[in-house]
Amino acid sequence: MSLQGKTAIVTGAAQGIGRAIAESLAQAGADIAVADLDPGRSLETVGAVEKLGRKALNLKVNVADSNEAKAMVEQVMKAWGKIDILVNNAGITRDGLLLRMKEEDWNLVLQINLNGTFNCTKAVLQPMTKQRYGRIVNIASIVGVIGNAGQANYSASKAAVIGFTKTVGREYASRNVTVNAVAPGFIDTAMTHGLPDDVKDTLLKQIPLGRLGTPGDIASAVRFLVSEEAAYITGHVLHVNGGMLMV
Repeated sequence: MSLQGKTAIVTGAAQGIGRAIAESLAQAGADIAVADLDPGRSLETVGAVEKLGRKALNLKVNVADSNEAKAMVEQVMKAWGKIDILVNNAGITRDGLLLRMKEEDWNLVLQINLNGTFNCTKAVLQPMTKQRYGRIVNIASIVGVIGNAGQANYSASKAAVIGFTKTVGREYASRNVTVNAVAPGFIDTAMTHGLPDDVKDTLLKQIPLGRLGTPGDIASAVRFLVSEEAAYITGHVLHVNGGMLMV
C-alpha cells in the first residue's frame, strides 16, 4: 500500500489516533501536514514523520473555523502544490446525560466533530477536483451507529459524519475523489484511560476479540482506504471494533 509521492493532511494529529495515522501514512511514503489546535503538542508527531524520511508541516488550525481550514489548505498547496489525502480526525467529547448536558457542550462537540469535518472537506475539494484525484477519510465512531448513554452530542456528531461521508462520496466520485469513514470501537487512548476499571471490564465483555483497540488498528484501516488498493471503495464505513458491532 505505497503512498510514495502523496501528500496528506491529518487533523488532530498531535496525539493518539491522529498521530498513529500520520506516522502510518508517512511509513507508506506520504508527506504529512500535521494539523492541530496546539502546534506545540504536534512537535513529536512532526519529528516522527521526519525521522521516517518524509516531509512534515506543523500547522495550527481550529477546524471549527472555516477561515482557518481554508488557510490550512492554502499553506499546504503553497508548500507542496497538491493535496492527495485528507483525514478528518480532530474531535472532542463533552460527556453528560442529556438532562444535565449544557447547551455549550452540545454546540462545541458538533462544531468540532461535524462542522470541522465539513470545513476541512470543503476546503480540500477544490484542489482535489481540479487534479481529479483525492482520498478523504473521516473518523466516525461505533457510538454514531449504536449510541452510548451520556454521549448524545458525540453520538449525534459521529452519526452525522457517516451521513456526510456517504453524500460527499456520491457527489465527487465522478472526479475520482473517494470519501470513506472509519468507525473505531473503544480504543486505548487518553479518552478511555480515565474510565473506571469496572466500566472497562464491562466493555471488554462486549468485545469478542477481548481487548480494546489500539491507535495502530485505526491507522491501518485509514492507510488501506487512502491507498490504490481501495480505489473502488467510496461511501463506505469501515468498522474497526473487535467484533463489538457486526454489520
